[in-house]
This record gives sequence, C-alpha cells and structure tokens, in this order.
Amino acid sequence: MEQTIFKIACIQLLAKPTKRETYAHIHELFDAVENGTDLVMLPEMWNGPYDAKQFPTFAEPEGGPSWQFLSALAKEKRMFLCGGSIAERDGDRVYNTSYVFDPDGRCIAKHRKMHLFDVDVTGGQRFSESETLSAGNAVTVFSTPFGTIGLCICYDLRFPELSRLMVDAGAKILLVPAAFNMTTGPAHWELLFRCRAVDN
Repeated sequence: MEQTIFKIACIQLLAKPTKRETYAHIHELFDAVENGTDLVMLPEMWNGPYDAKQFPTFAEPEGGPSWQFLSALAKEKRMFLCGGSIAERDGDRVYNTSYVFDPDGRCIAKHRKMHLFDVDVTGGQRFSESETLSAGNAVTVFSTPFGTIGLCICYDLRFPELSRLMVDAGAKILLVPAAFNMTTGPAHWELLFRCRAVDN
C-alpha cells in the first residue's frame, strides 16, 4: 500500500572550490532537514561550477566519489535522496546525470539529461551544453512507498512529450533538479511546472 503523506526537502547550494568542501557543506545543510522527511533533492550540477567548459574537468564515472558520497548520505540519513545531477564520464562522453538512492544507499534510478540547453538570448545569456555534454535517451521512472516518480533534468521540462511518457509509465510526481538562469528562469520556471501539471 502506498504511503499517502510524505515530505520532500530541497537543498539549494553553490559548489565550493573543491568537491570535499562541497560534500561537507551538503552534510551541514542536511543536518537542517527536518526529522520525518522522506525525500531530499539536490540541485543540478552541484559538485562543480555550472560552466559547460568545466563539466569534463569535474566529471566522474558512475560509482565515483560523488556517487559514493550520495549513497552513503542516503544510508546515513535513512532517506530517499535525489542527487540533483553531476557530470558523469562514460568513456569519451560526458553526461549531465541524476542518481536517486534509497534509504539503504542503493541506486534505484539514473537519468541522463535528454535535452541539452543551447541558448543565445539577445541581452541575456549565451550557453551551450552540447559543446561538452552528450544527450541521454531514456525515460526515467522509479518506484517508492509513496508511488511512482518520474525524473528529468532542467531543460527536459520544456518538452511536454517527456513528461507525458513518464506519466504514461505511472509517474504521479515529477522531480526536476534544475539550475535555471536568471534570464529565462523568472519567466518560465513556475509556468512550465503549471503547464506540465495541466497537460497530465
């Protein structure tokens, strides 16, 4: 039987100069999470600067130090943990990847960002993830005691078909770790979530 009431906490942070310092900072922020919280979320690309040229430098293979840190933290705190996303190295490719861990520290989901954010806004921001990242190609859902959850990353949310596929696979909740910028974020962030909710 599904748990009908649950609590989610979001931890927002900027990366510190080193991964070790970032891990310590997340641990401190985790200590502020209320008892009884079922699931905690971290932001997109939390373990290094959000700079496309830096992604390969901070990239780690699956099972690397940041993966191990997240697994141990979920187990220590006995909570589900959506590890935001990190740069994942797989051979000669780098992905923007989110891992989800259960309260036993087991990785129960992995999503590679499908839609890479390439934008050039006049008077705003120029950013090109595709210069250093490869796109994922899988729709990601996972089971929990509080129902099936879908997982995508940031710009993925702009594409209604992906949300529909997650809902068709049983998702009742969508987790979207994101680092929206201050040009498109204020205009689109809340609106996109409302649109996906109405769509589905």
